[in-house]
Order: sequence, then C-alpha cells, then structure tokens
Amino acid sequence: MPRGARFDHLARNEAARPWRSIVGTLLIAAGFFLIGFVVVTGCMVLAALFGLPSPVDPSTGLSEGTPFGLGMTLMSIAPMLLLVVGTAVLVQRRRPGTLSSVAGRLRWGWMARCAGLSVLALVLGQAAQWLALSVSGADSDMVDWVGWDVFLPLFVVVLLLVPFQAAAEEYVFRGWFLQAVGAHVRNPVWGIVIGAALFASLHGYSWLGLADVFAFGVVMGWLSVRTGGLEAAIALHVLNNVLAFGLSAAAGDMEQSLNQSEVAVPWQGLIGTAVQFLVYGFGVLYLAKKRSIATISG
Repeated sequence: MPRGARFDHLARNEAARPWRSIVGTLLIAAGFFLIGFVVVTGCMVLAALFGLPSPVDPSTGLSEGTPFGLGMTLMSIAPMLLLVVGTAVLVQRRRPGTLSSVAGRLRWGWMARCAGLSVLALVLGQAAQWLALSVSGADSDMVDWVGWDVFLPLFVVVLLLVPFQAAAEEYVFRGWFLQAVGAHVRNPVWGIVIGAALFASLHGYSWLGLADVFAFGVVMGWLSVRTGGLEAAIALHVLNNVLAFGLSAAAGDMEQSLNQSEVAVPWQGLIGTAVQFLVYGFGVLYLAKKRSIATISG
C-alpha cells in the first residue's frame, strides 16, 4: 500500500497501469450481470423443484414482493463484494484492505460512530420532509400497517441481507471505481462524479429520484475521500436501505418498491435529503477531526 496516499489514490502501486483499471472495471460490470443471472435462475429452479411460489412475476419479469423475491433481489447484488475484492487482488495486485480505508482495513469503531450519526441525520431529514409536505399541503399520511404476519418475514430478510447489499454497492462505486480512476487521475472529482452517475444509472426511479441517488453518490464519494475510507458511506447506505425496505414491508407494497419505476419521489423529499446530507456530511467531518481519523495511508 502506498504511503501518504489519499483514499482515492490507494491503487497507485508499482503494478498500476491504465489497462488494469479498464479490465478490472469491465470484469466487475460483466460479473454484475452474470451474478444476477445465476441468482435469479437458481431461485427459479429451486422454486420449481420444491413447489414454491415463483420469486419472479411472469407478467412483468420483476421480483415478487415476497421474502423469497426480496431475498433474490438482494442476493443478486451482495456477492459483488467478493468479486470486487478478488478483482483488486488479482488484477490490480494490491491488498484487499485498501478498498476499505487508508488503514488497510474496515475501521469498525469509526463505522459504528458514523452509524449513530446517520440515525440523527435520518430523523432530521425525515422531519424536514414531513414539514415540507405539510407546508405545501401535500399528502403526508402515515404508512398503513400491513400486519406482523406479512411484515416480520420481510423485515428479517432486510436485516440479514441489506447490510451486504449496501456494502457491496459502496465497494463497487466508492471503493473500486473511485480508486480505479484515482490511480491515474489526481483530482478525485472525476471519480466521484462519474461513479455517482453510474450508480444512479442502475436505478429506475423518476428524474427526481435519480437526482436524489446521484446526490447520494456524490456526497458518499466526497466523504470517502475526506475521511479516508468507506465507513461513513456504508453506515448511511445501510440505514437508508433498511428504512426504505422496512417501510415498504410495513405498508405491504414491497413489490412496488422493488419495481423502482413505480416509486414516486416528491420534490419535498429532496428537501429532506438535503437536510440529511448536510447534517451527516458536516457531522462526519466534525467527528473525524475530533477523533483524529486518518485520511492518508501511513
């Protein structure tokens, strides 16, 4: 691992070549589609063999809003974590821990503090969104409760798999991609912005939703560089996804949530997002400075 390097420059070792970044990125992209195909096909075969309801809606080709369908969706992304680590080792010839932070590992204590701060930021962001909805006269009804028998199995799947799914996405876009670009580009802005755009392109929301996801990617990339690791990004990503899937499970509209094109993001939601990002961003930087979190490799 190079000494005195920023997080986005940790792939700048003696083996660094442009072709390694390009080939590695193409392998990860191909692996994403291959893993998804294998997981979906495997789940459908299991359903046929054991007489289970199909996890895929045959009329739309989208995941069913069942625990099986949700688990299939999350498991089609979670293994990307192993693929990214393997690509860094085999293609870029570097320690896998450099994907996590400038310390060469995931700093669990620091991530736990970021998780606590993410709860505060989320509460304040939701409060700001509710206030904006109320002031503008928009519908701000509470979620209809679907019942424990439907909610609990879905939420168990969320708690078990979302941390791996969210972490995998961070390792791909704020770990691999940011560092693959940073191995050859001095300014981290290019890796942050392009990575955020690619991250948003994999979501099927309306343009307001895509703007929200793009902003999330930019802020998480910026925090990863400023704090020297993925911990802050993983903490907020996990909490956001647990809340989003949890609310969908509680309302009984998980299938609509999985079909992102049907998820309407009100403009008031962007106000809540802005408050959340401001609180979390400045809060993370304050805590990082107070606790002397390393931002360059030693």
